[in-house]
Amino acid sequence: MESAVIFTVLAFLLLAGIPIAICLGLSSAIYLLLFYPIPEWSTTTAIMAGILPNKFGATMEHFTLMAIPFFIVSSNFLSTGGVAKRMIRFANALVGWMSGGLAMAGILSCIMFAAVSGSSPATVVAIGSIMIPGMVGAGYTRKFAVGSIATAGSLGILIPPSIVMIVYAVATEQSVGKMFIAGIVPGLMLGAMLLIVTWITARRHNMPRETVPGFREVWTSFLDAVWGLLLILMIIGGIYGGIFTPTEAAAVAAVYSAVISLFVYRDMGLRDVPHVMLESAKMTAMLLFIIACAMIFAHVLTMERIPQSIAEWLVARDMSWWMFLLMVNVILWFAGDFMEPSSIILILAPIFFPIAQALHIDPIHLGIVMTLNMEVGMITPPVGLNLYVASGLSGMRLEDVTRAALPWMLVMIAALVLVTYIPAISLSLVNILY
Repeated sequence: MESAVIFTVLAFLLLAGIPIAICLGLSSAIYLLLFYPIPEWSTTTAIMAGILPNKFGATMEHFTLMAIPFFIVSSNFLSTGGVAKRMIRFANALVGWMSGGLAMAGILSCIMFAAVSGSSPATVVAIGSIMIPGMVGAGYTRKFAVGSIATAGSLGILIPPSIVMIVYAVATEQSVGKMFIAGIVPGLMLGAMLLIVTWITARRHNMPRETVPGFREVWTSFLDAVWGLLLILMIIGGIYGGIFTPTEAAAVAAVYSAVISLFVYRDMGLRDVPHVMLESAKMTAMLLFIIACAMIFAHVLTMERIPQSIAEWLVARDMSWWMFLLMVNVILWFAGDFMEPSSIILILAPIFFPIAQALHIDPIHLGIVMTLNMEVGMITPPVGLNLYVASGLSGMRLEDVTRAALPWMLVMIAALVLVTYIPAISLSLVNILY
């Protein structure tokens, strides 16, 4: 009865068009109001003045969550400063001379920027704002340019550092470091698949290529981009070298990004800092509010033993691990059509986690599968955020952007199948380093 109430209220609020964070928090508050054991004095007062604030604060006590605002600040400094355009120049020097070279340079730039930003929309904005007009001006169709960048930008949540991975680690009490290292091989594999498909398509349609650069241009562009590229080594090397934790790495990244943007590249001035910090604060507040409400909802589910009951029911019916992962992919694909990635992770990870444990599925592997599903969701309508970002950058309608991204989305689905059923892709590097 109790569990039916919370899901009924949640469904009603979602259908009413209320933001997901409010839906999760309000449905949890109604459940606590009706069923939480409290003293007889003033039920409403006890809930609103005591229990809810306590639970709300308790969900935010994770030290790991501090990494989120730091990575957001770092991403905004890198997007505002000149890091992205220097990475694009270096990527173009490496692959621009091949068929479809400018498109491949855009994808390679997304891979590099994803490794320093941790954000998918930020990657699309930083790279797409430069590459989409550049590709159209060079003779590529707008559809091809928008589709390739919108899809490649989603690598921002798979290649570490990744805010989505941090959220999963908090929700399931797993190691952020292991999640980061597990995302490296799948991220590079998906990036390589996108590059190969782009190259084959470009050759088939005789798309433009840039002139072959000399060694001097490759070396000069590398030196120009090296300060941004060093951030990749600083984050990954620092974490796995035992120099600092993932949260400390995020703080270092924020400071480093500010320094190179303000004093090394000098593409932004001190007058731009308040705007960067304000935008970072807005995004941080939004994400942390969603996380807090979703974790209260997850707490209510745990009180009702819903994840444990589902796990026991599935295990009793001898569901195999591959069938469970298939079910996970289908549910996440459907959820990704309507919800934001952090909300999906926080709601469904506590449900999937005990089932995965019962079926002897590695929790890190489950996390990578869920993260890759979130990538697909970023380019799936009607809520795919990358589609909206690409639409705003290109001036194309959302429907046209969706069709443009479809060929690359099929590549992502193929990568998802490989990662789902070949655990070694995500776990081999973790097993070596740990």
